Amino acid sequence: MNFLTTVVLAVGLSLWSVAAQATLIINGSFEANVVAKNNWKYFSATQVAGWEGSNIEIWHGLNGVTAGEGKQHAELNADGNNKGAWSIYQNFATEMGKTYDFSFLYRARTNHNEAFLFSIADIKTTVDNHKVGQWLKFSGSFTANSLLSSIRFTSLNNGTMGNLLDDVQVTAAPVQLQQVDVDEASTLPVLALGLLLLALRRRRPA
Repeated sequence: MNFLTTVVLAVGLSLWSVAAQATLIINGSFEANVVAKNNWKYFSATQVAGWEGSNIEIWHGLNGVTAGEGKQHAELNADGNNKGAWSIYQNFATEMGKTYDFSFLYRARTNHNEAFLFSIADIKTTVDNHKVGQWLKFSGSFTANSLLSSIRFTSLNNGTMGNLLDDVQVTAAPVQLQQVDVDEASTLPVLALGLLLLALRRRRPA
């Protein structure tokens, strides 16, 4: 009589563990432009690797604010000349129909009323639950509907203070594990071999 047991197989798990964890975002922690400790500096987006849009203000421990990841972080409401709302974005390659996970850290600079508009692929939402003195994490997932997707942050505040950002990431979602029925009898020889090898190892003289 054959007894069936359910075995979970991880398809391509060894390959996924390396590839799927690699973020598709370039310079998501704003470390590429070196800023002196306890200082800040603003750059045009064209000077900041990976990013486009308005100016980007980068901090390195300014006002005692520790980066959420690494040593530096950005302030969306950057200093310098700007036409319209402060906005930065990055385009990245995607596969149509494939699911991706995204996340980023954000924090208030001056008050809890700070807010910005966040969009990625066809998702668009207002982030307005900032905390002064605390990094919060925003995360989710989307299914790509094109070969090129975009992530964008647009300030909804007046002036040049607020909306601290760090550790922006987009990664391929984990491959779903497949459930397969396997004949239990066929697993017995493998189990027996494993037990034999274990016994021989234990009997090996020190």
